[in-house]
Amino acid sequence: MLGAAWLAGCGKGGSGEAAADKSRGAPQVESTTASGAPATGAGKRAMPAPPRALFIGTSLTAGLGLDDPATQSWPAAIYHIADSTGYPLTVVNAGLSGETSAGALRRADWLLREPYDIVVIEAGANDGLRGIDPASTAENIRGVIRKVRTASPGAAILLVQMEAPTNMGPAYTRKFHELYPTVALSEGITLLPFLLEGVGGVARLNQADGIHPTAEGARIAARNVWPGIRMVLRGLKR
Repeated sequence: MLGAAWLAGCGKGGSGEAAADKSRGAPQVESTTASGAPATGAGKRAMPAPPRALFIGTSLTAGLGLDDPATQSWPAAIYHIADSTGYPLTVVNAGLSGETSAGALRRADWLLREPYDIVVIEAGANDGLRGIDPASTAENIRGVIRKVRTASPGAAILLVQMEAPTNMGPAYTRKFHELYPTVALSEGITLLPFLLEGVGGVARLNQADGIHPTAEGARIAARNVWPGIRMVLRGLKR
């Protein structure tokens, strides 16, 4: 059973649930029994469930401003790339507009009520915009990682590199950049490339605000981080 569950807040404090249908691109909610196990027909052998990937992030992950975030956000694009290359995957998009790394840490327990095989963390973009101390951002991300390990001990954790705007000054920009590889190395997790490489600053790939990608920009963002996610899926497929 393939699908992409939608758990994104496209406005501050908002949330919703949906999933992407392979054949139509329309929402398809994952069917479960009362016990939380996938529903199966009586007497039929249950098919192995595809790996479940949770994407924790900001409005960039939620797909703010897109016509149909459930099918056009970069996590949705990851689902389609995985599907087209033979990797079954259930994608749960937990992006929330305006969220800081502290907010992600506060939400983590609720987001991790179900087990996941992969957790992708896109956190800190709003910290950089607000000039929050990179050391604080790093500690919050470490807190999210600890919560993932408690809730889903076997999950692969991937951290997305983010960057601070240059108007914060070179010293801040450098410290912000360095927090991601430092956290990834010390925590023993995978660091994915900068999400908006080749997208940020390119007018045609961004919406009018110059911050959030268009649907095309989101597809490029997905391709930026896909190789790291693919490596995890290869390991799970063995």
